Amino acid sequence: MRTATVSRNTSETQITVSVNLDGTGKARFDTGIPFFEHMLDQIARHGLIDLDITCKGDLHIDDHHSVEDVGITLGQALRQAWGDKSGIARYGHAYVPLDEALSRVVLDLSGRAGLHYHVDYTRARIGTFDVDLFEEFFHGLVNHAMITLHIDNLRGKNAHHQAETIFKAFGRALRMAVAHDERMAGRMPSTKGTLTA
Repeated sequence: MRTATVSRNTSETQITVSVNLDGTGKARFDTGIPFFEHMLDQIARHGLIDLDITCKGDLHIDDHHSVEDVGITLGQALRQAWGDKSGIARYGHAYVPLDEALSRVVLDLSGRAGLHYHVDYTRARIGTFDVDLFEEFFHGLVNHAMITLHIDNLRGKNAHHQAETIFKAFGRALRMAVAHDERMAGRMPSTKGTLTA
């Protein structure tokens, strides 16, 4: 089982993330940020990754530290769970529509951190949630999982739909990338022989 549990404690947030890459999409969240939890659930369900995330953060200030630090901690947990990456597909991609919205996510478990995020939300907030924080979440995740991630929202008029297609597509692309490739027979999916940087 490719699993990991990581805790991260600072003066701003106390977080524990557990991940099972070979799960069934089970999820439990306790962050105090309902819309963010709805998006995290898309990663679990569409990625078939079990996620358990608890975060006690300084929400009396705003959601920023909690959202960013969950991304950091999830990135660390993913990196631990997939280990040296031998025998996996390495690359993943997905297009996901939701009504008028369409997003594309492409990723590489490259060992090199890079986020290329192209999303123009049609409004600044979904309910009370600041949509700028989604980019902060993915920055934290990418920098600590050490992956290259391209996110493009190709169209959309409803900001909720835009966000949901991004998170669903990310889950599906991640599911593809971490899948075992029987033809690789445990070999490293890189001509360098390593995917650590």
